[in-house]
Amino acid sequence: MNEKELRDFLRRTLSWHEAHVDWKKAVNGIPEKLRGSRPKGAEHSPWELLEHMRIATWDILEFSRGNNHKSPEWPAGYWPKKHAPESAAAWNRSVKELERDIEGMGELVADPKTDLLAPIPGGSGQNILREALLIADHNAYHVGQLVLVRRLLGCWPEN
Repeated sequence: MNEKELRDFLRRTLSWHEAHVDWKKAVNGIPEKLRGSRPKGAEHSPWELLEHMRIATWDILEFSRGNNHKSPEWPAGYWPKKHAPESAAAWNRSVKELERDIEGMGELVADPKTDLLAPIPGGSGQNILREALLIADHNAYHVGQLVLVRRLLGCWPEN
């Protein structure tokens, strides 16, 4: 097995776009006035989906780092309290923090000193490999929702 290749692959899975749109395209270009809109038939607004991905990614990364991290209360702590961001700056901050934490997990899995299969201290048997795949899977699901919400709102690039 080529360990470096495996680690590079894991890092890429966190934000890849080989099977679907990547998260950056999904959040880019949403008009500010629509970021808090819930279209008919959708449970969440673009803001709620972005913030949920950010909060969950941050939580998983911090848990993975093993720093006695305390996760938010489930499920309320993983969703924003409001449908819309308070400002364009809040939206931009959320995008930047999501990117930072995805890159942080990417650095963790790429580091040859990280034992991908060792149990994470304070966990119940989870390991870094599982947590990286959890971020990739979780965010892919919500990126799909975000694309659908954008289509319903008429602000997907192909609309």
